[in-house]
Amino acid sequence: MAAIAEDLTPYGGVEADAAWRDEVRRLARQRDAVLLAHNYQLPEIQDIADHTGDSLALSRIAAASEASTIVFCGVHFMAETAKILSPHKTVLIPDARAGCSLADSIDADQLRAWKAEHPGAVVVSYVNTTAEVKAETDICCTSSNAVDVVASIPADREVLFLPDQFLGAHVRRETGRDNLHVWAGECHVHAGINGPELAARAAAEPDADLFVHPECGCATSALYLAGEGVVPAEQVKILSTGDMVTEARATHAKTVLVATEVGMLHQLRRAAPEVDFRAVNDRASCRYMKMITPAALLRSLREGADEVHVDPMVAERARGAVRRMIEIGKPGGGE
Repeated sequence: MAAIAEDLTPYGGVEADAAWRDEVRRLARQRDAVLLAHNYQLPEIQDIADHTGDSLALSRIAAASEASTIVFCGVHFMAETAKILSPHKTVLIPDARAGCSLADSIDADQLRAWKAEHPGAVVVSYVNTTAEVKAETDICCTSSNAVDVVASIPADREVLFLPDQFLGAHVRRETGRDNLHVWAGECHVHAGINGPELAARAAAEPDADLFVHPECGCATSALYLAGEGVVPAEQVKILSTGDMVTEARATHAKTVLVATEVGMLHQLRRAAPEVDFRAVNDRASCRYMKMITPAALLRSLREGADEVHVDPMVAERARGAVRRMIEIGKPGGGE
């Protein structure tokens, strides 16, 4: 069995796959571990997980789980969030190199300087941020509850929204706030799904529904297409990844064009196998998410690698902001 971690690839044979699955489940039981996988993970990782979902749903599960170990198959800020919520549990991420370009777009020093320019402003941080940034935050949010979070803040208070500029623009449109200041960060994968690309795909598939993540560079274009009548407004859905799964089960469309990271297609096809889900951009793949391979998961369970640590003082300061995120807004959707 020791050779499995070295020999297994996502395209291995049926026997190797079955042996890997059996070993993962055995080691998870041995470690008293719950396996969590984000919607952008490789299909093999999604299928072996105890729970697959978006960042908000997985944060809730991590906080509520009775397991003593959390194995978070996602990127580093997600595992950090689990540790913040469950400081006495062991949190493992199968590859500690799995970072996030969006989380890297602002650090705590930059946020402190921004706050100094706007004394008294309420800081709303997208969950896609480091623990240190969360510690400087009043309330975190996800793409699903960002509008609700900002709407809960008194209208006369300035709001600093970070770090995603596209999600911030979406929140500004929905709330109509002119005192919402938005940090100019972006996810390199979502930013690469552009408006002309979406318009061309929509023109080629005029009957298709459009599922668009608000982090995407094409979100504004999707609303423009709907506003101009190029695409019927009822076919354009701006959705978090969790809400995409819900909408997939409800859609009457035969084809859905999906603007987000391509790993999302696996869950959508499981939710509605009769629908033809197609990526707007087939190259929109996050290399960090794909670092969590079957071999990496097996190594993590065998060796207890890589354990995630958050400074207790930082975690204590960040915990309130994360808990407020969990309490506000939609119960089902998240990042």
